[in-house]
Amino acid sequence: MSRNGEADREAVLSPAVLFDVDGTLVDSNYLHVHAWQRAFAEVGIDVEAWRIHRCIGMDGSRLVKSLSGNASEDQRKRLKDLHSRYYKEAAPLLRPLPGARTLLQRVADLGFKVVLATSAPEDELSLLREVLDSEDLIAAVTSDEDVDTAKPKPDIIEVALRRAEVSAEHAVFVGDAVWDAEACVRAGVTSIGLLSGGVSRDELKTAGAAAIFENAGELAEHLAATPIAHLVTKLTS
Repeated sequence: MSRNGEADREAVLSPAVLFDVDGTLVDSNYLHVHAWQRAFAEVGIDVEAWRIHRCIGMDGSRLVKSLSGNASEDQRKRLKDLHSRYYKEAAPLLRPLPGARTLLQRVADLGFKVVLATSAPEDELSLLREVLDSEDLIAAVTSDEDVDTAKPKPDIIEVALRRAEVSAEHAVFVGDAVWDAEACVRAGVTSIGLLSGGVSRDELKTAGAAAIFENAGELAEHLAATPIAHLVTKLTS
């Protein structure tokens, strides 16, 4: 086989681990809840915080539609704009979740591509990447500009697979929301759930997560016993 042929084969077969970011790698979910709560209050819509949290991780437009009832299109647009403003105000509180950088490093050390498979807006994603401070480990990134509708639809995962140049069977997704797991089921990608986003173990399992850990740090500690390690077997089979 020619050197080009070998390179093409490696590009196709090199496994990838796709990561959600909010609530998975960066401790941001409850900042989103607070920002949405302020936005709804300013528009005059009373929404309990726990209901907002239950929607974190799904497509932003779907979240607004689910929680705003009969609000007009202008009100829904204002809600999204206000959320963005209040979230950015809280950005100094953003922190990497325990073990996030370690997990990315260990995945990269295995020779796997590290992909940020998120539908966060570009401005929010920029904040998250700055907090994560792991640019040297990241092979590919997605954002809300890549799809019309995000999770639980599988579109963003399919874009991430194309960016990483891997098939679904040579990838594993790590996320914190039921929407992540449901999207992975639809995309045919094995998923690992983390409790760091505030969703229960049973809910993640029911949604389709193949394994569940407390946070990125616990996942990093037990990497050899997870579907991520099984990608090595798929690579050589």
